[in-house]
Amino acid sequence: MSDQRAPVTMDEDEAAAFAAQVFDRARLGDAAMLARLLASGVPANLRNHKGDTLLMLASYHGHLEAARVLLAHGADPTIANDNNQMPLAGAAFKGNLEMVRLLLEHGGDPDAAAGDGRTALMMAAMFNRLAIVDYLLAQGADPTRRDVRGADALASAQAMGASDTAARLQALAG
Repeated sequence: MSDQRAPVTMDEDEAAAFAAQVFDRARLGDAAMLARLLASGVPANLRNHKGDTLLMLASYHGHLEAARVLLAHGADPTIANDNNQMPLAGAAFKGNLEMVRLLLEHGGDPDAAAGDGRTALMMAAMFNRLAIVDYLLAQGADPTRRDVRGADALASAQAMGASDTAARLQALAG
């Protein structure tokens, strides 16, 4: 007697409901469940209807352990969503230095830009995230890169009234 089981099949509604639950696990930071799902064959770079990967959701919501699990299973930190937003820029926007470090350690690009040309450095500068600005610069982020409007990190900081990051960037430029 064989112990082979018939493959599990899902209709379209069941598959959509399952996918929604997987994305919820990433959004909520359920690292243990994500590890089990990835081990059972869920793709590490699975994308939702907005193009968000599991890593984008875990990193944006600040779930370091979930992000570590995803990266260990091959999640790509350079995949942008449908709005051309990058996980690294999201972590910089949220002010999560540890997530920024983790993403860079796993292949994130400090100069990767969204569709509007904004880099993680620009996002960190705009929201006065001085520690992240310093870290990104130390990792080789280019403070002279410009977005589609022509603004660099310094101009972005100045436009948002981010005085600490503006002063740091001004000192580098001068």
